[in-house]
Amino acid sequence: MKSAKNLIEQLKFLPYFSKNAIFQLGKQLGLKDATIDTYISRFLKNKEILRLKNGLYTSADFFDKNRSEISYAFYLANILRSPSYVSSWTALQYYNLATEAIRAITSVTPKVTMSYQTKAGSFAYQSIKKELFSDFSLVKGKFDFFIATPVKALFDALYFKTHQFRGVRLKDIKPLIEAWRIDFDEMDKDEQSKFYAMIKKHLSI
Repeated sequence: MKSAKNLIEQLKFLPYFSKNAIFQLGKQLGLKDATIDTYISRFLKNKEILRLKNGLYTSADFFDKNRSEISYAFYLANILRSPSYVSSWTALQYYNLATEAIRAITSVTPKVTMSYQTKAGSFAYQSIKKELFSDFSLVKGKFDFFIATPVKALFDALYFKTHQFRGVRLKDIKPLIEAWRIDFDEMDKDEQSKFYAMIKKHLSI
């Protein structure tokens, strides 16, 4: 039991870890593979570690200490499916441009659409064309994460909500933004111009 305690104590300092990382730490403690497997099952059963997806975990202790950090949730979103960046309604709320309640952290990826329901939260990933996987930046802080610019977050939200602007004309955009209670006026004029320049490429005028 002492070796199990030593193992979980080392995991508590990691923001996330893979199953392979657990085995590597276990071997450093002189544990056999079968013993490490048993410990992983026990940690999960006792809720000492939380499964993020197959083969990827975080410790309950680390999560509890950082669960109020939005940067940690966004950091995990980047890790769970890579490459990806936080966008759409989640990013709009982060920039105080939307007030719609967010149930899942929404990200954009060039990979296939996917979602994960975890003890650490819900994470949704929307697939976008590679040429549109752009206009995001790295926010540095306690946990670093990639997030869309305000303009791209709005573009992505509209892109997916309208099924890639199917049947949407330029004159429809402003009413859509108003109907969805997006505070477009909070963007400065340059940002608004960038948004319309970006969106005109994909619309029937």
